[in-house]
Amino acid sequence: MTTDPVDLSARLIRCPSVTPEEGGALQLLSGVLSEAGFDCVRVDRNGVPNLFARWGARGARSFGFNGHTDVVPVGARAEWTRDPFGGAVEEGILWGRGATDMKTGVGAFVAAAVDFVRETPPDGAIILTITGDEEGPGRDGTRALLDYMATEGEAMSVCLVGEPTSQQQIGDMMKIGRRGSMTFFIEARGVQGHAAYPQRARNPLHGLIDLLARMTATPLDTGTAHFEASTLQVTTIDCGNPANNVIPARASATVNIRFNDAHSSGAIIHWAKELMAEVTQASGVIFGLRTEVSGESFLTPPGEFVALVRDAVQAETGIAPELSTSGGTSDARFVKDHCPVLEFGLVGKTMHKVDEHVEVEQILRLKAIYGRILRAYFA
Repeated sequence: MTTDPVDLSARLIRCPSVTPEEGGALQLLSGVLSEAGFDCVRVDRNGVPNLFARWGARGARSFGFNGHTDVVPVGARAEWTRDPFGGAVEEGILWGRGATDMKTGVGAFVAAAVDFVRETPPDGAIILTITGDEEGPGRDGTRALLDYMATEGEAMSVCLVGEPTSQQQIGDMMKIGRRGSMTFFIEARGVQGHAAYPQRARNPLHGLIDLLARMTATPLDTGTAHFEASTLQVTTIDCGNPANNVIPARASATVNIRFNDAHSSGAIIHWAKELMAEVTQASGVIFGLRTEVSGESFLTPPGEFVALVRDAVQAETGIAPELSTSGGTSDARFVKDHCPVLEFGLVGKTMHKVDEHVEVEQILRLKAIYGRILRAYFA
């Protein structure tokens, strides 16, 4: 009997696993996988639930899947037309929080892996790393799983992340990399004073505006072979000054940067500090900089692994997927330090929205694609 990915996905949706709550989702998966012969280990860290599962011998050539069962909050529950944790299937549609991002991706690859090892036990291992922290800070989820694997001598030869990558129809896009993401929190320090006597003060806003103008005057680049141009966006400027006749002492700004493989986060930080030094010399305004790096840019170059996944997608859908590096970040940014990693999943049009849903046919098709990928890899 084959494993129904729609039923498994619906059961996962019924687990209220809003980050960082486990909600029963990993318990459910552990039961399904253990019954199929997978060795399952909970790798919880700092209250974050994670599951490691392996079928086959440790140290063997292995195919890995990565995904998450945590979901974002439902928002205004009264706006939902169905129970966000009901997992209802109506007229060929599965409804609920996580229906696209990404309990169906997990349901599809778990179902494909279970059926594969039962029907055609592979010469090698299948490893599943499933976290409850992808929608949260990301510090104790897939990172914890990779740390556990390093300690225990576990390894994936390649990994496929089941994030929703398709745009209009399943199969039209797969991710071979992602842009890096970082945020600057900038503080400008001047001297407070009366607006009528600017010579007795030093306006931090003027220096900050100058700095931001220099940052945005010229694009960071025009793109690379596999990436769009990097972007830099000023997202807020604040000084907390309620008076119209006072030059404030401090001002702040936040800048978000999405960068391609022409840069590293360190190089961009160095560039920003050089601009700050120039503005300080010109204006006397002093700058402080705090940075948060969500992930570096990475690329899995077209080659054997990319071709295997692309060909499997095309065989099942009739569509040659676009090889893309667009979009935000995913846990692939952590996996890329462990092994070659790609992302492929269903259409994500409703992810994080009220009345999140997906067509049942997509889930069935996704399981078939993942199964074909496994057969091709271990052929």
